[in-house]
Amino acid sequence: MKYLKIIFDFYINSSLHVALSVYALLRITEFYFDLPYNETLNYFIFYGTITGYNFVKYAGIAKLHHMSLTKNLRLIQIFSLLCFLMMCFYLTLLNIKVLLYFIPFSLLTFFYAVPVLKGVTKNLRNIGTLKIFVIALVWSGVTALIPLASKYKLGVHEVLFSVQRFLFVVVLTLPFDIRDMRYDKKYLQTIPQIIGVERAKKFGSILLLITVVIEFFITPNSSLKFGFMIVFFTLLLFLQKAKTKQSKYYASFWIEGIPIFWFLLLSLMK
Repeated sequence: MKYLKIIFDFYINSSLHVALSVYALLRITEFYFDLPYNETLNYFIFYGTITGYNFVKYAGIAKLHHMSLTKNLRLIQIFSLLCFLMMCFYLTLLNIKVLLYFIPFSLLTFFYAVPVLKGVTKNLRNIGTLKIFVIALVWSGVTALIPLASKYKLGVHEVLFSVQRFLFVVVLTLPFDIRDMRYDKKYLQTIPQIIGVERAKKFGSILLLITVVIEFFITPNSSLKFGFMIVFFTLLLFLQKAKTKQSKYYASFWIEGIPIFWFLLLSLMK
């Protein structure tokens, strides 16, 4: 059991779990728009997610909440390097047009960890309520906008789908902000800090309801709608149960795993 826990913790702390969630959202986008499986793009984003997240978490700028992570930091660094090399390999296979789409989201990720201006100590992660929206913008950009823009001229349905994805990720991130209230400095002004935990949950519930409305505009497919409604109630339940004193894996595994559950659900229903 001890070794299983070590492996599981590595799976979480190395950002493999979050990368699989991003990959799952990519695949869901392909399901919704009948896109052909794009191995190059999907794996580039998968390895890029691990590289980006571990850069943010372990570059020495972002503060660690759990000092026990430092024991395995060397292994995570080696793993991150391998993922970076794989990302670079798939990068060489992408066309220039698609690579250009990644520039704004790559910059957001970089400045999320690194101070925006020389002489300024704050990065995007530490600027007011911006953190949660930067995360949602990057996730929706790389899992919805980019795969769609690389195949289609963006229309109303594609934009609505991307907006829905943005709102979904905002709600997905709220339980993390609720958990982190014990660690976050007051100047961060996260949504739960500003309006309180219960109002943050109500805010998230409203955003989720908006995603349901959008769902009925973007697809006539009853299977996709049914799958989305299951995910809607799942995320709503997890949001309502979120609290500042969560179990270790409540947000980092269970909530982060909801996109994976969604993807598996749609795969079974196809």
